[in-house]
Amino acid sequence: MTITDLVAPEAILPALKVISKKQALQELAARASALTGQNERSVFEVLLQREKLGTTAVGYGVAIPHGKLPKLEKLFGLFARLERPIDFEAMDGQPVDLIFLLLAPEGAGADHLKALARIARLLRDQDVAKKLRASRDAQAIYSVLALPPASAA
Repeated sequence: MTITDLVAPEAILPALKVISKKQALQELAARASALTGQNERSVFEVLLQREKLGTTAVGYGVAIPHGKLPKLEKLFGLFARLERPIDFEAMDGQPVDLIFLLLAPEGAGADHLKALARIARLLRDQDVAKKLRASRDAQAIYSVLALPPASAA
C-alpha cells in the first residue's frame, strides 16, 4: 500500500484557510463527505470523538486525524496544507500546518493501522515535510506524496 493508494489528486487541499482545530476538522469532513458520499456530520463526529481521546497531532507541525465509518467501503485519505499553522494541541507544542485525514471502514483492522503508520513515517521525514510546505498546488503536493519511500539504510 502506497500513500497514493489512499489519497487521490482531488483529495488534496493545497492552501486551506482555517483558524482553529475545530474549523479544520469541519472543513476536512466537508471535503471528505463530498468525495466519499459519506454523511458530513458523521465524518465530523467520528473525527471529534477521536480527538477527545487525545490529540492526533504527532509533532513537527503534523496531524493525522482519523476515524472509522461503518458505511465506508475502503480506506480514504485527504491531505491539507494549511495556509497558516494552527494550534492542534500537539505534544511538542508546535502549531500544525500539514494534516493527513484518514478514514477507514469499520472492519479495516490492521490495514487502518498500517496506513496510519505509513502516513506518520512519511510526514515525520523532515525532507518530505519541507517539500510539502514548499508546494503551492495540489499537483506538486501529490508528486511529493507519490515519491517512493526513502530507503531505511
